[in-house]
Amino acid sequence: MQTTVEILGKKVLVEWTKNADKKMQALTEPLAVEMELYFSCLIRKAVRFGADAHAENFAFANPQLKIGFRPVMTQTCNVSDYAGEPPLTDFPIVKPEAYVPKRLTIDYKNGSWTGDFFLQRIKPHNS
Repeated sequence: MQTTVEILGKKVLVEWTKNADKKMQALTEPLAVEMELYFSCLIRKAVRFGADAHAENFAFANPQLKIGFRPVMTQTCNVSDYAGEPPLTDFPIVKPEAYVPKRLTIDYKNGSWTGDFFLQRIKPHNS
């Protein structure tokens, strides 16, 4: 399944598997999915689900699926100071729309949600 949502004025293609769709239909409230772009000493991307999704604004892909984007950064850059995840803060990007992903994929397998997002468009293959 797939649809397109608009985040910060940019279109994002959202694709999900039949397993994910089946699991979403059984939920009592919409699944929140956050595309987190993490700026620090390194750049990392992560897809967060449910209570782990902390974006301020979400766009509904369907009644059971809402999508958000959140650029974050560490409060400090000394990674060795932290045993686990370092504390995050929202990243005040001047033009956050320039970093909105182009495509998000979602699946549900082995009892958990998985996802990935892409910052570039996928070019069709020539046959």
